[in-house]
Amino acid sequence: MSLHDDAVLVLKGYEDQPELRDAYLDHLAAHADGLWKACGAGHITASALVVDPERGRVLLTLHRKLRMWLQMGGHCEPGDPTLAAAALREATEESGVEGLTLLPGGPVRLDRHLTPCAWHLDVQYAAIAPPGAVEAISDESLDLRWFVYDAVAEVADDSVVRLLTVTRARL
Repeated sequence: MSLHDDAVLVLKGYEDQPELRDAYLDHLAAHADGLWKACGAGHITASALVVDPERGRVLLTLHRKLRMWLQMGGHCEPGDPTLAAAALREATEESGVEGLTLLPGGPVRLDRHLTPCAWHLDVQYAAIAPPGAVEAISDESLDLRWFVYDAVAEVADDSVVRLLTVTRARL
């Protein structure tokens, strides 16, 4: 199965945010390259909010280009077999945390936003950090920091706050 086919199946199985989900599916139907950065009309991206439920905190990255505190995530790559694998790869690469596991149940949210490269049609997951997780800043970040749940709204935008709210409800 191709990544494109996986994305279509994942989105068809996602029951929340029906209008946005349908817009993502329409995008994939109209653009054979709709998963790739080269698609100027926008592209599907995959991200994951790294959470440590035992300590009530999330790991956010201060994105080097956007200069915003965000969840880990980014562009799909040809070697990604699934959207979930892309989200997990991005979370591991950008956090430096080994042994992350995705929260069961598929994507947590969808979020469409304009970036300097194009529209990102982000499929957002949550990743659980293992006990004793040690983070390491990647070259895509200016900083990497754990925030207790209640502090996230003070540093991050509404999209991250919404992602955290839905993630906490699923934990």
